[in-house]
Amino acid sequence: MLHHRIWDPFLRVFHWALVIGFVANALFTNPESTLHHALGYVIGALIALRLIWGVFGPRSAKFSSFVPSPSAVMGHLSDIATRRKKVHLGHSPLGALMILNLLISISAVAVTGYMLTTDAYWGMGWVENLHETLVVWAGVSVGVHVGAVIWESLRTGVNLPRAMITGVKDIPGDANIVP
Repeated sequence: MLHHRIWDPFLRVFHWALVIGFVANALFTNPESTLHHALGYVIGALIALRLIWGVFGPRSAKFSSFVPSPSAVMGHLSDIATRRKKVHLGHSPLGALMILNLLISISAVAVTGYMLTTDAYWGMGWVENLHETLVVWAGVSVGVHVGAVIWESLRTGVNLPRAMITGVKDIPGDANIVP
């Protein structure tokens, strides 16, 4: 088994704090409550910190290291279709696209949520509808993300949820590794 340190402590704390904040705000808080607004600000701040970390953090956190090329995405889809098991040391190409989708979607949720608290946009139906639509999109994306992580873990033999807790990917010795 190859032990590859990949996710730094900031990324892991960010990930789980974002999970807790998004789930709490989407499912358990009253949209009109102070708690809902406060969690929205915390989520926005987390995203802002992650964007900074994506530029200045370690290699595995940098957006430049994991934004996939179209050929990498097509190669990953081909690997899945043909049942080739390649293990990516960082994000897989499809995983990276999902991370970008989630960062953009949840950022848009935070921005539209903030807009609803301002005099200029308070009570504007289109902003409220956009906010709610973005929450649904982000929620569906989270569900797809969780399903894909479980499926990819089973497909490749790498326990991805554990890697997001420990920061270490345990990769089978016979794995075909993609840097």
